Amino acid sequence: MNSAFEVAFRDLITNEGGYVNDPKDPGGETKYGISKRSYPKVDIKNLTLDQAREIYFQDFWLDLRCDQIGNDRVAIELFDTAVNMGHSAAIKILQSALNLFGETLSLDGELGPKTMIACQCWCKKDPHALFKAMNGYQFMRYVAIVKHRVTSQRFIRGWMKRIQDYRGE
Repeated sequence: MNSAFEVAFRDLITNEGGYVNDPKDPGGETKYGISKRSYPKVDIKNLTLDQAREIYFQDFWLDLRCDQIGNDRVAIELFDTAVNMGHSAAIKILQSALNLFGETLSLDGELGPKTMIACQCWCKKDPHALFKAMNGYQFMRYVAIVKHRVTSQRFIRGWMKRIQDYRGE
């Protein structure tokens, strides 16, 4: 595991916290952000921090090819968004942000070669702008979720922490 992943994981655990079983949360029983709905064979209540780290490293960091993204901040943002919203939604947010800058990517939620090339290009050209645009699209998705499912409004304060830059400029 690399240092960028360790930063991402530390920040993630700060946002996700420990064990909860909130009947109003569509993810159901959750610990460290790992939900029973997504991982039905995992004993969520007894999940260890090291087990969570391994799941996040394999199923999110490596699966999203975050180690190949040319900027740690963008990679960490993609990782965190995927944990919170799912891989496809996170990639669509990345694709939307890249299209905002003039790329012509399909919003297919797939991290294919065109998306990776465009991402790497913008990570060299202006990673700060890409990061901010991703946060903007993430915010708009939260607004849409709350409009569609009013009961999710109770989670908005926690979600807002994910789009604010606690790591500094």
